[in-house]
Amino acid sequence: MNAYQHILTEQQAGIATITLNRPQAYNALSSSLLDELLAEFKRLAGDEHVRVVVLAAAGTAFCAGHDLKEMASMPREHAAYAALFKQCNQVMLAMQDMPQPMIAKVQGIATAAGCQLVAQCDLAVAADTAQFATSGIHYGLFCATPGVPLLRTVPLKHAMHLLLTGDFISAHTAAAQGLINQAVPAAQLDAAVHALAQRIAAQAPQAIALGKRMVYQQAHLSPAAAYQLAAHTMAHNMTLDCAQAGVAKFVSKKRA
Repeated sequence: MNAYQHILTEQQAGIATITLNRPQAYNALSSSLLDELLAEFKRLAGDEHVRVVVLAAAGTAFCAGHDLKEMASMPREHAAYAALFKQCNQVMLAMQDMPQPMIAKVQGIATAAGCQLVAQCDLAVAADTAQFATSGIHYGLFCATPGVPLLRTVPLKHAMHLLLTGDFISAHTAAAQGLINQAVPAAQLDAAVHALAQRIAAQAPQAIALGKRMVYQQAHLSPAAAYQLAAHTMAHNMTLDCAQAGVAKFVSKKRA
């Protein structure tokens, strides 16, 4: 039984799917939805049976960003807004810290903090009808927090165009710029995401977890420090049963 009000959860064959389930509000990120996402991300991070996490959405939109109606009802105080954005930051960092890779399955528009969710996921596949924007600037609000993963995912000029204009880009443009991995016909989205999740789920989970952590840790290190971290990661990886078994299998094949 689903324990949440705003998300649906499913788990099968090592693949966990979280579905944003506020379709009537275009899956806008209310404070309560953010709370539920954070709780589920933390739960899944400790579940050794989960190899991959898919983030999906119900309805026509993937996510329209923060719930502006909720924000408009808040007191006009820095502390109130800061608490909301801190809550969102915690969700995004929990996604990065999860040992399992996360795949965004984007069936519709992803705007502002919805685009942030896509950029924060490790991988993303979208229907070719999906669109992306950091459109806060149209409402006098620069999408600063969505810009954090966006600026780390796409080249600076492309990110700045999105942030400064609020323009929508197509799924094919998003793929060309690196925001998503692939744009597929809408009818093929389920199959494409499932096939990708299965390929990852078939790999050694300990190696995947080590690798994901290293990728994000090395991103802002100097080359020398990054190589040092990478060498430490590989040395640790080589001591694990999965690598020992894999190397032994490779060597025995070569001998045969």
